[in-house]
Amino acid sequence: MKKLMMAVFILIMLLVTITCQSFIVVIGETQDVGFTIQTTVTFSNPSNGSSIWNFTEEDRTISLFMNNTWQIVHLINYSYPLETMKTDEDGNSVAVLLFPKSELTPGENMSYTITYHALSKPRSIPKITEETSEDLDKIPKDLNEKYCREEGPWLVNDPQLQKLAHSIAQNETKVLTIVKKFVEWINQNITYVVHEVPYYPNETYAERKGDCDDKAVLFVTLCRILGIPAYIQIGCIYLPTAIHVNETYWEDHVTSIQKRIGWHGWATVYVPPWGWLPVDLTYVMDGLGDPLNAIRRGAVTLEETIQYMNVTQTDYVASSRESRNFLIKNDFYVYMLDEMNFEFPQKPPIDEDEVREWDRSVPVVMVTMAIAATITGASMIICILHIRKVKKPRLGTGNLEK
Repeated sequence: MKKLMMAVFILIMLLVTITCQSFIVVIGETQDVGFTIQTTVTFSNPSNGSSIWNFTEEDRTISLFMNNTWQIVHLINYSYPLETMKTDEDGNSVAVLLFPKSELTPGENMSYTITYHALSKPRSIPKITEETSEDLDKIPKDLNEKYCREEGPWLVNDPQLQKLAHSIAQNETKVLTIVKKFVEWINQNITYVVHEVPYYPNETYAERKGDCDDKAVLFVTLCRILGIPAYIQIGCIYLPTAIHVNETYWEDHVTSIQKRIGWHGWATVYVPPWGWLPVDLTYVMDGLGDPLNAIRRGAVTLEETIQYMNVTQTDYVASSRESRNFLIKNDFYVYMLDEMNFEFPQKPPIDEDEVREWDRSVPVVMVTMAIAATITGASMIICILHIRKVKKPRLGTGNLEK
């Protein structure tokens, strides 16, 4: 993901002491909290163009977020009727909109808006220790077969990556210890650097640099090489200080406006005896001085994070690059507006005991907002481009001449 300019980050941090006073009153880790998430997408074929933008079913497909013990999300409003609802190749629930037109000729635009309601619940991670971790042979065979093969961006058969995975793990057999070693190696050897399209894991390794999903893809690949099931998960984060962020990408063919929302990606890995655990390689409360904080203290452990979708097999790296080339070659444009709002609950009058309790929460909340602030700006659009708008569509087939 993209990282905010340091000057802007410092400015936001200066505002944290003001913002967190109201923020911590309404958001805690002991009660359910609600959000509305709204996305507007506009496709544009400029009047001076020469190609026709033919919409595919993928262009009309929207994700429905996840429903699990951590959250309940409903699609509550949409611009056009739903043609069908189904499950995509990565196991995510999606819906297909019935657009009023099947193509855009030069000079035409078309937009849709979708709105979700998300109820986020308090979250906890099991108490994990290396001593109580089980060995590789305790991983169920069916999970190994499904989540350890080479597919999508996971270059499991790459000789250099295989050599790297075995050199880091050595002769270790405890799954959690292997995961810890991978996190530590990536944190120490892969510099956080941003770019407009995602990298394959061999590219991240060769260049020793990458952003959050690049690091996650490398991590997932290393896990799969050693037979540890893993994949990527994407989510959005409520950022009350990011009032309005406007960015352009892909030679100005994509414009993104984000209001109080950030997008982030992390890995999900199977560690017996606990099962599936999140592993965040970049945005971790308390930092990665202890590599296991990647599991215990990642962004998804916060109620402010809403899980969006999984990437288990789709080659979104190739799709991202193809979509970028498609938009630039045909001179098509995409405009996206994402907005996330907190639902303020009705609360009884505040007493002094509550005020003292909030005061004790200030350091935690400030850390939370500090992490969230670093994923504003370009990070949101890159995550959305990589996974939502570029992972699923290749944005039509604009090859018909006017």
